[in-house]
Amino acid sequence: MTDQESLTQLRRRFVDSQETLTKEWEIRLRNDPRKGAATILRMVERRRRLNRKEGQRLRKMLQHEKAWWDQGTTHVAGVDEAGVSPLAGPVVAAAVILPTTARWRGVDDSKKLTAERRAQLAEKIKTRAIAWAVGSVAPKEIDSINVYHASLLAMERAVKGLSVPPAALLVDARHVPNMTLPQESLIKGDARSLSIAAASIIAKTTRDALMIEMDETYPGYGFAQHKGYPVAAHKAALKRLGPSPIHRTSFAAVRELLTPQLTLGLSMTPE
Repeated sequence: MTDQESLTQLRRRFVDSQETLTKEWEIRLRNDPRKGAATILRMVERRRRLNRKEGQRLRKMLQHEKAWWDQGTTHVAGVDEAGVSPLAGPVVAAAVILPTTARWRGVDDSKKLTAERRAQLAEKIKTRAIAWAVGSVAPKEIDSINVYHASLLAMERAVKGLSVPPAALLVDARHVPNMTLPQESLIKGDARSLSIAAASIIAKTTRDALMIEMDETYPGYGFAQHKGYPVAAHKAALKRLGPSPIHRTSFAAVRELLTPQLTLGLSMTPE
């Protein structure tokens, strides 16, 4: 160990900054009798194990994309939606075309990620994707065609909104209607396909942002916290205030409150 580089400096280089530990430095640390040197080696080895595990996960998540890429079909769009079960707000879908070089650490089913991590990854996806787009269906339209068909329509709108036309689709448990291009429907696709996982992140972050805006327009319901999902606090607010203009009146939990004394919320208009 040189006098010029203390263990603190080495930890900063090889652990905090994740600089690659060269074979020379690994030998020197292994020969250093101080406990701090062994600690640095253990932390570096742990990072290596995590990197290998993440690399294996990403290879598995790209199996479906790679099957298309190997056939020469490079523009494969992953498609997913968010917001089928909420009592309020739109259904939002996203479509994302990844480059064949995509090996983006951390991209996963949006439900497995924190809001902060989703936001970080959404920016990365938007910046690095070949193309991405979102499509949405508003509450009134959901009520007129039902939420299942609304989710399909949102997906269709997302795919048609892509600036680069896709040659194939990977879809989370659905088939996008009115498409002539080939599609693969993958059950739990957001956990099996990196493209679908990327789409799930874009759809989720887009919808969450919309519901946060709606919280300011229609205060009191707690949209910023629960995003319209049927949690206890939301149901209590519904009973107290009545449905708002963005509630889905075709849903039983909302429809049963459409009585004369509880329609105040429906008359609310944004200022």
